[in-house]
Amino acid sequence: MNDTTVDSLIPYDEIVQTALRSVVQRVLERIDAEGGLPGAHHFYIAFRTRYPGVEMPKHLLERYPEEMTIVIQHRYWDLTITDERFTIGLSFNQVPAKLLIPFAAVTGFVDPAVNFALQFQPNNEVAEPTEAQPPPPPIEDGSNVVTLDRFRKK
Repeated sequence: MNDTTVDSLIPYDEIVQTALRSVVQRVLERIDAEGGLPGAHHFYIAFRTRYPGVEMPKHLLERYPEEMTIVIQHRYWDLTITDERFTIGLSFNQVPAKLLIPFAAVTGFVDPAVNFALQFQPNNEVAEPTEAQPPPPPIEDGSNVVTLDRFRKK
């Protein structure tokens, strides 16, 4: 009998992560088809801002150079979902912005209305920064960006 573990030739972890990210896709497709969020449901979606394919305004990227969490609740627009990514319009401190987020960039999904949360292993791909990024300023009151730390299991 051998006590060593055999390395799998099948990337199970990657397959599971992709399947779990498809939950986010299906939930967004459902709220889009139904014309909005039902009841008290609202979502926090965390994503890696420098993941290849992420598109967001420069001022937000400068403020959140690694990860950002958006809130999808009452005011959003132009939600479009494909198999690979979603786009959404949101307001940040009264300034409208359009975001394009690949599902592979998503690191967390929370619906606090029903205490549902998914946390994903971050993908290691990152886009190269075009210039040195200053440290992000502190979050101002009224921001639509929150931290998911209170929902993470410790």
